[in-house]
Amino acid sequence: MPALATSFETAFLHRQTVAEADIDFMGHVNNLVYLRWAAEMAERHWQAVASDDMQAAGLWVVLRHEIDYHRELKLGDEVELRTWVDPVKGLRCPRHVDIRQAGADKPSAKVLTTWTFIDMETRRPRRLPPDMKALFGM
Repeated sequence: MPALATSFETAFLHRQTVAEADIDFMGHVNNLVYLRWAAEMAERHWQAVASDDMQAAGLWVVLRHEIDYHRELKLGDEVELRTWVDPVKGLRCPRHVDIRQAGADKPSAKVLTTWTFIDMETRRPRRLPPDMKALFGM
């Protein structure tokens, strides 16, 4: 199982290359792509750390996205995406995604997304049980 992702230094990491479909009319990664990447990172991380039973018990839905854009990424750039979570606040789980060119010392974009966990049986938000919190170092 991956190490607990509770900070940039311990974040869950994924690398990829900027594809042609990611580029907008201005020749750099489209703003909506950063949002898609943030959602994909959350899913990758959850699938990497949660058991099949945990995944079957519910799903994560977004309550809020905040994105700060700093530097553009272009076609062919190698990108490092890192994600980690802050402690849950009630039903809200803040997740960070840092997106940067591979090896860069500063991000191209920083995303803060607030998620909530939905129980599959009740279809309502539910507090995370201790075993799920432990997956995120809480």
